[in-house]
Amino acid sequence: MKKFLVCALEPSANLHLKEVLKAYKNEYKEFDLVGIYDENLCKEFSLNSKPLYSSHEFSAMGFVEVLPLILKAKKAIKELVSLSFTQKIDAILCIDSPAFNIPFAKALKKANSKVKRIYYILPQVWAWKKGRIPIIEKNFDILASILPFDREFFSKSVYVGHPLLDEIKEFKNEVDINSLLLKQNDEKIIAFLPGSRKSEIKRLMPIFRKLSTKFKGEKILCVPEFNLNKLEIYGDISDFEIQTNTPKVLKKADFAFICSGTATLEAALVGTPFVLTYKAKAIDIFIAKLFVKLKYIGLANIFLDFAKKEPLNPEFLQDDVSVNKLYEAFIKYDYKGFFDKVSFLKEYLQFASAKNLAKILYEV
Repeated sequence: MKKFLVCALEPSANLHLKEVLKAYKNEYKEFDLVGIYDENLCKEFSLNSKPLYSSHEFSAMGFVEVLPLILKAKKAIKELVSLSFTQKIDAILCIDSPAFNIPFAKALKKANSKVKRIYYILPQVWAWKKGRIPIIEKNFDILASILPFDREFFSKSVYVGHPLLDEIKEFKNEVDINSLLLKQNDEKIIAFLPGSRKSEIKRLMPIFRKLSTKFKGEKILCVPEFNLNKLEIYGDISDFEIQTNTPKVLKKADFAFICSGTATLEAALVGTPFVLTYKAKAIDIFIAKLFVKLKYIGLANIFLDFAKKEPLNPEFLQDDVSVNKLYEAFIKYDYKGFFDKVSFLKEYLQFASAKNLAKILYEV
């Protein structure tokens, strides 16, 4: 039985990890994990070990909120490097989170660890910090890319497919789309996805609550399962139906208002028309503008821009995230343009990634 040291710090990283573990178990049977990941995976996959740290201990948003976690991260890296020597580890899998995983990989190399290091979901060097490219290529053995254009930046990257094509089980079909297009605005099911972090939720929910009063049909608030026991952070949610499964919510919804993040790409792939919203601390936006040079912040729009296509959905940032502007975007939405670009996006991403990454893990 193989044992993998995993670093999955973000909620999205754990969703991707879960699909990889499913694929591995189906194809190659038993395995065990150590490292940083969601402790719920232990029960689901009958693991012998528990995580060194729960991924929830490292959840933060923006430059300022990350600062208190630096000392904990340094301590965790030392402990993980030690684990790579004291336990029989077959491979080390780092998922996303470059602020943690790059220093971890450097520490492993400095300690002369011989365990193969795999980086899954590569840093967005096409957005900023291109100087990290040689550092990443030097300190990781395998670069498992989920973006077709990563090969333009990383000489040793291997495109394994996109994880959302594993995680999304249902997509809107032609019947669903025709039904949606025939509905009047006041008949449409509207979904609100204010993000997963407390800071995101507190900034967007006051606007989403006021916006929801403009709709007469069903209104769904999508809440991550790990937030169900702290619904008070959402404020008054009596106007909403609460659901937790993002792909199912998006499949059911006719339109969605979504905090910037993975859910925007999920909506695009499912085929749910949406607008992207994003509000952050002023200092975080100021710092981001100094370093990040992109036309768009939504993943679907970024992908289409690399493919030299027009954007798929509107984006509203900071002060533009207002009730009136979001409602106007809903009223004036270009549904035909959206669905045409969704078809292209699916062709562009080609295939899912879990089986391909499971195979890499098995063969190292």
